[in-house]
Amino acid sequence: MATLSDLAASIELEPGAIEHLTGLTASWSLLADLAFSDLLLMAPSSDGRLLVLAQTRPNNRTTSIPDDLVASAHEVAEWPLVARALAGERAVGQTARAGEEGPLATWAVPVGYGGRTVGAVVRLQGARGGGSVFEVPYLSIFARLCTMVSDGTFPFREDDVAGPGLPRVGDGVILLDARGRVEFATPNAVNALHRLGIYAAPTGQTLSELGLRIRALERARDFGLPSLEEVDVGPDVAIQVHGVPLVEEGRVTGVVTLVRDVSDLRHLNRMVLNRETAVREVHHRVKNNLQTISSLLRLQARRSDEEETRTALLEAERRVRSIAVVHEALSLEPGEEVGFDEIVQSIVALVEDTALAYHPAEIVVEGELGVLSTDVATPLSLVLTELLTNAVEHAFTDASEPREPAGIVTVHLHRSAQRATVEIRDNGRGLSSDFSLETPTSLGLSIVRDLVRNQLLGEIEMRSITPDEGGGTYARVSVPLRGRET
Repeated sequence: MATLSDLAASIELEPGAIEHLTGLTASWSLLADLAFSDLLLMAPSSDGRLLVLAQTRPNNRTTSIPDDLVASAHEVAEWPLVARALAGERAVGQTARAGEEGPLATWAVPVGYGGRTVGAVVRLQGARGGGSVFEVPYLSIFARLCTMVSDGTFPFREDDVAGPGLPRVGDGVILLDARGRVEFATPNAVNALHRLGIYAAPTGQTLSELGLRIRALERARDFGLPSLEEVDVGPDVAIQVHGVPLVEEGRVTGVVTLVRDVSDLRHLNRMVLNRETAVREVHHRVKNNLQTISSLLRLQARRSDEEETRTALLEAERRVRSIAVVHEALSLEPGEEVGFDEIVQSIVALVEDTALAYHPAEIVVEGELGVLSTDVATPLSLVLTELLTNAVEHAFTDASEPREPAGIVTVHLHRSAQRATVEIRDNGRGLSSDFSLETPTSLGLSIVRDLVRNQLLGEIEMRSITPDEGGGTYARVSVPLRGRET
């Protein structure tokens, strides 16, 4: 579907005008709510007809135009008020549309940019009114904003005044005059003031006289720019205040103040934050416990007189440390996912610390896996640790016997939409002729095989690299990222 920019470019509007119209449609839900009406943005096309560039509907009443008119072209004769607006005149009247029970009340407002008219905002309202006692003051504000649309001062270049996360008209409206005095306030806005501890009638007074200073509204009135602020009263009350200045002939004549009670939202945010903090603390304690176990195993290995026992304890200690690496990462970031590439670097450092001192080699990491869920990252980190250690310890001769070329272990990481793949290649002496992954001779490879196939539901292969290909050992682990059984 064509975007507003595509449609505007098709009628040869310059980039600056397209940007201005895009900014208008980003903010015009405020206009639709104040007018209780559907809005169209129309501009003349190259074939002499009128092209609908954008459309929006009000949040506070039923739409009068259920069908989508964006990208549709219309004859000028069908929209005489729009033709007048494109000539620079604000036109008010009625528009008869096929399929409607009666004519639609219509405003056609010229959109000014760079001293000329580049389009028209068309307000269409059915026979039913807005159904609000504030319809008259709302329409008065709408008319003042329409003047700004024609002058090219709305939308504001610096900020949007409507959209996700910002207060809406239905949340509460306070209209301030040029001196900052309250002209009127809707019941929802009065309730928000009550939440802030203000119970006096606000009409005719400034917020400062009521005991409330909001810098966002002062900035909107002093500088003519929209401004947003959140006013807190203790830990339980939070009111979001958005000031939208009304400007006429370069002078601020008032401020439309949209207010929203976000106390419940902030309470939920605190609950989520507390939960995330608790989860991080759990991972931190698990990491500390694993490091304690690792230290005990290392201490016990040093006290052992038998080489076989010492080796087994040190291998167990290394495996515990590789699991602790994942919990350390989880203790720093909230959630059930972890950046695996940082874990890879920690695993490389772990292998360098425990194995490279006795079996010199260079470990090179290529590619990345990005963020993985913890149920994948934890066993995969143990698998990677075992395969790297196995490559360093068994692929190369002892340090006392120099070899050419130098030992190199390459780790290649690759991720697709469905799978994560780890490839490990070394230039060592390769596997024995009778090697079989189905009957591994070491506990480490047994652990790797079972983790990949049974827990990760993935695939693993290991083979020797032929001398023509440079020699050494190749290992490949591929695990699914979606649809894994629990």
